[in-house]
Amino acid sequence: MQPINTALCSFGMSGRLFHAPFISVNPKFNLYGVFERTKNLAKAIYPAVKTFRSLESMLADEAIELVIVNTPNITHYEFAKKVVNAGKHLVIEKPFTATVTEAEELIALAKKKQVVMSVYHNRRYDSDFKTVQKILNEGCLGIMVEAEFHYDRFVPELSYKVHKETPTDAVGSLYDLGSHLIDQALQLFGLPKAVFADLDTYRPNSKVADYFDLKLYYPSHRVILKSSYFVREPLPGNIIHGTQGSFIKPKADVQEKDLQAGKMPGAHNWGIEPDNEKGLLHTEKDGKIIKEFIPTLNGNYMEYYNGMYEAVRNNKDAPVTGKDAMQVIKVIEAALKSNKERKVIDL
Repeated sequence: MQPINTALCSFGMSGRLFHAPFISVNPKFNLYGVFERTKNLAKAIYPAVKTFRSLESMLADEAIELVIVNTPNITHYEFAKKVVNAGKHLVIEKPFTATVTEAEELIALAKKKQVVMSVYHNRRYDSDFKTVQKILNEGCLGIMVEAEFHYDRFVPELSYKVHKETPTDAVGSLYDLGSHLIDQALQLFGLPKAVFADLDTYRPNSKVADYFDLKLYYPSHRVILKSSYFVREPLPGNIIHGTQGSFIKPKADVQEKDLQAGKMPGAHNWGIEPDNEKGLLHTEKDGKIIKEFIPTLNGNYMEYYNGMYEAVRNNKDAPVTGKDAMQVIKVIEAALKSNKERKVIDL
């Protein structure tokens, strides 16, 4: 097995928590380099890592095979284009790009340069989403009627990261948190027929949208996606109703919390939720009413990186394709248009 020499474009929260730990403990990868303009934060944790002071010098290193574009949202298109033109495989943090046009260009360029390009929609590997997916795949609820998914927080203050609070393209909770929920909805139900969106700003002095309420229209059912920074007591993150029953599950994946606490992927009990966060299934099967708590599947973001190894080394499909991620941006663009025009937008 030949490990993939991998480099990060930054070492902020994303690089430190969501990428470096999974790369460093996976024998299929080698955390080779990190782009840091002035600091040496990565080297303090990973002494063997090579520090680059410019993106150009990093991309010029022929030993690097895979680059993680985990920079501010507005730079994703620019950085990704440079990585692809350098002939490197790449992973782009969500959101993929600001626009569908940019996404289409990157997809075409990656194909031309024959490099693997994937977008890091890691929430596909959350414990609660994997469990919801299993319930729906088993047909436990009958024909779908309505699904509601929340990504709520209680964070009234503005972020210390200036780029997250500056009103530019690809900034705001719809791009940041909405990307996750939209990707999950598309994985479960496919692309909707139409979108209606209500966006707003509630935090004092905020200049970017920090609230969204989306309704996705499907031929047989509706999907609601919501997020607010003013939810101190959250509702269940997953509420699904069908013609035979319901499934209600808290949003309780533990991976981010464990990573913040310094726990490394692969540790004992990795990705296992507490028992009290189980989802409630209330349905009917073979004429019998069932009401029971369902064991939660383990969450594991390492599945994404294992998929990337297979894509780079064994010519398999990327774990999240550019086309998948572009569909997310398509819904976001429709939601922005809907909010502006106050009407339902057909896709």
